[in-house]
Amino acid sequence: MVHFNKGETIRKQGTYMSHVISISSGLAKLYLEGNEQRNAIIRIVKPTNFIGGPGIYLDQRHHFSVTALMSTTVCFIDVAVFKEIIESNKIFSIQFMKDFSRNTLAVYNRLLCLTQKQMPGRMADTLIYLFEEIFESKKFPMYLSRQDISELSGMSKDSAVKILREFQNDKIINLSDAEMELLDPEALQRISRTR
Repeated sequence: MVHFNKGETIRKQGTYMSHVISISSGLAKLYLEGNEQRNAIIRIVKPTNFIGGPGIYLDQRHHFSVTALMSTTVCFIDVAVFKEIIESNKIFSIQFMKDFSRNTLAVYNRLLCLTQKQMPGRMADTLIYLFEEIFESKKFPMYLSRQDISELSGMSKDSAVKILREFQNDKIINLSDAEMELLDPEALQRISRTR
């Protein structure tokens, strides 16, 4: 078990993979490092999700980075031990494959959203994801920066801030430095469907 403070790197893209990790407490962002310090956040990871990736069975490399969004505790599991558990425990293997499949499907859906929706629709989908799947509440603390939200929604920070301001002016959300609150879920769903 290792503790990470907000902003600390838990794993770095391109490095050797010796361990699978599980978030025990806190939140982390899983992202691809792009050119010119532009990243693409794939998902937000909360307890007790496993983070491994294709490197486990392909090339023993981390293909994305993981950074703590808040005070986060992580359990490191040796890759050899993890593979042994996968091979010897059928129930665990099935559950792990279900989780892996669910995460893969979510990435496919996000890719479809990012390539086919306008920016307001992408931001609506990002906020729905945060409210419904990550925080499971109509109000959550702002652990994510505006840059994180822009990288999660696949747009520049300036565009993301502009759309968040529009959503706030339209009374869809209330946003401060401390928290975000969903005021009009129906409007957010409508934007997600139509834009």
